[in-house]
Amino acid sequence: MKGSRRDWLKYGALAAPLAAVGCIPRRPEARLLPSLAPLPAPFETPLRRLPVARPIQTEGATDAYDFTVRAADARILPGLITPIWGYDGIFPGPTIEARRGRPVSLRLRNQLPVPIVNHLHGGRTPPEHDGYPTDLILPAGGFAGHDHDPQARISAGEREYIYPNDQRGATLWYHDHRMDFTAASVWRGLAGFYILRDANEEQMPLPRGDREIALMICDRSFEADGSFRYPLRDPLLREPPATTDSYMGGVLGDLILVNGTPWPRLEVNAVRYRFRILNASNARRYELTLDPIPRGGFSFVQIGSDGGMLPAPAPQRTIRIAPAERFDVIVDFSQFKAGSSVRLINTAASGSAGQIMRFDVTKNSRDESTIPSRLGDVPNPAAERAVTTREFDFSFSRLSREWLINGKPFDPARMDARPKLNSVEIWRIQSDFSHPVHLHLVQFQVLEHGGRPGPFDSGWKDTIDLAPGEGASILIRFDGYRGRYIFHCHNLEHEDMRMMANFEVI
Repeated sequence: MKGSRRDWLKYGALAAPLAAVGCIPRRPEARLLPSLAPLPAPFETPLRRLPVARPIQTEGATDAYDFTVRAADARILPGLITPIWGYDGIFPGPTIEARRGRPVSLRLRNQLPVPIVNHLHGGRTPPEHDGYPTDLILPAGGFAGHDHDPQARISAGEREYIYPNDQRGATLWYHDHRMDFTAASVWRGLAGFYILRDANEEQMPLPRGDREIALMICDRSFEADGSFRYPLRDPLLREPPATTDSYMGGVLGDLILVNGTPWPRLEVNAVRYRFRILNASNARRYELTLDPIPRGGFSFVQIGSDGGMLPAPAPQRTIRIAPAERFDVIVDFSQFKAGSSVRLINTAASGSAGQIMRFDVTKNSRDESTIPSRLGDVPNPAAERAVTTREFDFSFSRLSREWLINGKPFDPARMDARPKLNSVEIWRIQSDFSHPVHLHLVQFQVLEHGGRPGPFDSGWKDTIDLAPGEGASILIRFDGYRGRYIFHCHNLEHEDMRMMANFEVI
């Protein structure tokens, strides 16, 4: 590795004299970065339906897509222009709708001034297409100063990613994953939905068409001129880490966007709707509920999680969703009178971050959808099949001022686990802080979470949220592919500041 990453050791040099006098800095918390631009009133702008990408080719067995990653201008705040980075120049990026068993070819052309890496989050993907953080797509004109990783797959200008889609239907998403700079790149707009459908889902009488809506929820802050506000060390995104030390605990915005729209409103009929909800925030957690609460006392019926359908519907009063998690839910608006309004709120925050969006129930309508009592088969590998148990501690070092896993910062050259292909393992993970832990390649089932499975741990997961001081045990089956992958905290500022580790399926 080049010296730019090792320069982080300066934090240790700074911490040592502080320790000597008993003044070791506290663990950094996520901090609010207030906007300098005036924020709009909530619920004035209609929700934007996200565009679905059309493949440029569908012949044979593969659907081919071609996106250009480039800078563009967006209209987010009234009367102001927000420069973004976007897939095909839009934020959020185009939604890819794929089908199980039919591969997707995604060619990305990089017209940004910095390298990019694309990761299909939740995808069961070969290692060369997974978006390892050093597998850079350099700008067409070249880029000096990127870190050296002997195993990195570097390309100039463009790269083709192949996604086999050999997995259950689920709500996935794609985003930039460049080492040290993921947080800043996603904040600028590099994220989009990837909806994988299968025959099991399609045969169920769930809401569909205009009554199936993907909701990407994220927080942002804005400069006075309307540009995104973010605490960058280097505005050119060349010198790591991207984020200033004062915000290494996580960046919180004060404006909530849903599909890129600030606090939107959506007209709905008094029928069931299906919402695929993604938390695409860098560090903010949400506790979602409806206001008013429906007559039955449950805001949502959860039908799916990160890895697809649950075995059976799960009524939920609230949904606690950490960065990168997805929830597939049904909301029955027939429980509200036509002409009424219902707010989706965030009880985990007050003020502007406590509002998400508003639903305006316009009229009664015929509803032919139902929620089946049985949703999908969730194969359950028995814990007795586990060949080993591994332990991983996610914690902050006050001496070195780094986010670490098992006391070590990320190093692409170090392998932290080598599970065997088709084996089952138990991983016990422990947290000193709030850490949403994400594993690439695999799905897992939660055996216990803070002493027992939590109310939001059902089905197959790829991300689990740990509260401060909390532990969990997860059951993982390492199938699909051999090769090098990563696991990490999905608080993106923690991730960029070295809270990642490698595993290699052998």
